[in-house]
Formats: sequence, C-alpha cells, structure tokens
Amino acid sequence: MKTYPLAALGTLSIILSACSSEDADNATNADSLLTADWDAIQDTAQGQEVNMYMWGGSDNINNYLDEWVAPRIKQDYGIELNRVPMNDAQDIINQLLDEKIAGKTDGSMDIIWINGENFKAAKDNDLLWGDFTGQLPNFNDYVNADAPEVSEDFGEPVEGLEAPWGKAQFVLVHDENQYEDPPKSMSELADWVKQNPGQFTYPAPPDFTGSAFIRQVLYETTGGHVQYQQPAADIENLEERLEPMWQYLNSIEPYLWREGETYPESLAKQDQLFASGEIAMTMSYDPALAASEVLKGRFPESTRTFILNGGTLANTHFLSIPFNASDKAGALVAINELMSPAAQTAKLSPENWGDLTALDLEKLSPEQQLAMNEVDLGEATLSIEELEQNRLPELSSEYIDIIEEGWTEHVAKE
Repeated sequence: MKTYPLAALGTLSIILSACSSEDADNATNADSLLTADWDAIQDTAQGQEVNMYMWGGSDNINNYLDEWVAPRIKQDYGIELNRVPMNDAQDIINQLLDEKIAGKTDGSMDIIWINGENFKAAKDNDLLWGDFTGQLPNFNDYVNADAPEVSEDFGEPVEGLEAPWGKAQFVLVHDENQYEDPPKSMSELADWVKQNPGQFTYPAPPDFTGSAFIRQVLYETTGGHVQYQQPAADIENLEERLEPMWQYLNSIEPYLWREGETYPESLAKQDQLFASGEIAMTMSYDPALAASEVLKGRFPESTRTFILNGGTLANTHFLSIPFNASDKAGALVAINELMSPAAQTAKLSPENWGDLTALDLEKLSPEQQLAMNEVDLGEATLSIEELEQNRLPELSSEYIDIIEEGWTEHVAKE
C-alpha cells in the first residue's frame, strides 16, 4: 500500500485552507444532507450520476450490480449508477489520499466498497464524508446497529461512516466424490496434507483469502482468538505467541502444491487449480462462491463447502461515501436501495452473487423472511444457521499487517 510522509500529510490543512468560497458552500450544502428530510434527499438525487468504486474481480458481483441493481435504481429514483471496477480496495484509498492532498473537492467517487484495514486507513486520514447511516430508512428499519459485526469493522468503531452491505465467512471447498470426509480442524488438515502431497495450497498474502487462511491457522495453533482482542502493542510476547503458527505453516509447506516452492498469487488462480483438478481443495471468504461456480459449470457438481469444528472467521463488508463525493444525495439513495430487503434477497442467491445478508432477519416482515428463506443456496453451500453458529470475530487491521509481513519473513523466505 502506498504510504505518505508525515510532512506531506501535515500540509493538508494548509492546502484545504485555500479552498474557494464556492467549495465551502458546496460542502455546507452537502453536509445539510446529513440532517435533511428523506424525501428532500430523494428529490435532490434525481438525475444524479453515482460512481461506485469497487473491487471488480468477480463476474457474479459485477453482473449483480450492472444487471439487477443499476436498472432498478434508474427506474425507481432516476439515478444513473456507474460501477467502476478497481483491482484492489487499497487503490481506492490511495486515490482518495492523492485527491485529499491535492485539495480536490469534486471527486469522482460517490460510493466506495471497503472494510477492514482500508476502512481504518480512510477513517484515520479523514477520507470519509460523515455519520450518514442514521439517514437511511433501510438501515434504521432492518439493521441491528448495536450488533458487534455492524458497529465495528475489524475492531474499528464504525461511527456511522459506513453502512453494512453484506456478511462473509471463511469456508473450505472440496469435491466430496474425491474425499468424502474433509478435515475438521487445522491439525487434521495438516495430517491430510501430508497424506496427500501436492493436493493443497493457499494463496500467498496479501491475497485476502490467503491471508484469512493464515489467520485461521493462528486461531487454532496459538490458543484461540480472545487473546488478540487487545491491541497488538499491549502483548509483550507477541512474536513468541505467533511462533506455533509459523511452525505449522512451515511443517506443511513441503507437501503443498509444487512442494511449496511457489504459491498461487490470487484466489482466482487457486480456484483455477481446483477447477482443473490439479489440487483437491480451495477456499473462500464467500460461503456461496462454490455454489456459483457449480452453476457456471466450472466446479464439479459434487463440490461442497465445509468449516472447522472450532468455527471460522467472519466479517461484514460495508459501503461508504468519500469526503469529496460529488453526488452525495444520489449516493445516499443508492446505498439505501442496496440495503433494501428485495436487493439483499436477490444478492443472497448464488445465481446473482450468493452474499449473506447484512439485515437482521428478526426485523423483516414474515413475507420478507419467507422470500429470503426460499432462496436456493445450492447443495454446495452450508445452511445460514450452521454458518451463523460458527462465526469467529476478525482481528483488527494492525494484526493483519503484522501477520502478512511475518509470513514473508518466516515462511516465504525459508
């Protein structure tokens, strides 16, 4: 991730003080949306073009936005929703930092899809607009704002700066026709890897899913997640505590695909290896991804997902509005629509995306609950109940940086 010298960031106040009075008026008008009546917000949003910057690496997600969401927002609200694909959410944050330093007040991004370390970076550098979620009717009606997975993002308080869009959970993927009983713990996985050399691997960090696999190893090999709910700086013997994780990863490395000499650079590459039969397992932070791949014919119909007995990592992903978004009213209306029960139900279907809902099911009407429960998640997807009963909280972003850097030092270089 691109970093900026403190001196450069320190010049922001000087640059921003030079903004024109017109810029200040625009900012004041935009901020009034944070207290405006919802009908007035919708009137203002009419005719706006909303640019939604997001990771663009999934055809399913892209199609859901382009073919299901955008036409409805155009028809119902007169808003043009433009999806802008990015290779990585870090690129979004870096571009916003550039615009902040340059004093750009009419930015091109109106909605951004972020969470975790990117949310913290955006929050720490004042790249987000403000506390907007209380303005959204669908947030107020259908979301439990006090739930930890909504009020915090990888341990960072959300404070209304982003709205929950969906939930994810780490799962492992296998072909039950090849291996009927998959491992149910990291210890069993290590035995399985050694008994089936060349059949397992994981994406190299900083790939998001590969990094999540390593955190899953961390939880099981070092005594669970509770000890990491405090700041990393408060743990005096952190390096010592992490040592069993490095030992585990190094112990299986000689038995990995290509004897661990190289790792897939991305989850897409890992999925290709699984689809071609070169490896026997893949993984995902999207519990329904395997079902989507089965529907597309890439994965065999006997593909199934599984989780470990001790539970698996889970998180919430969010939508936010940058400080310099040009069409904030349109962004508010679009985000509200993306959180509607209808849009969330469509998103849940593996035919569209297969993403778990961010809504609180108990807040939905019986009809809305029925519609969501009737979504066919496919045989490859575990039940929502089983997933929710086995969710483990994510680490704060500071640990992720430590682990990803440590993997390079302790595993990749050895």
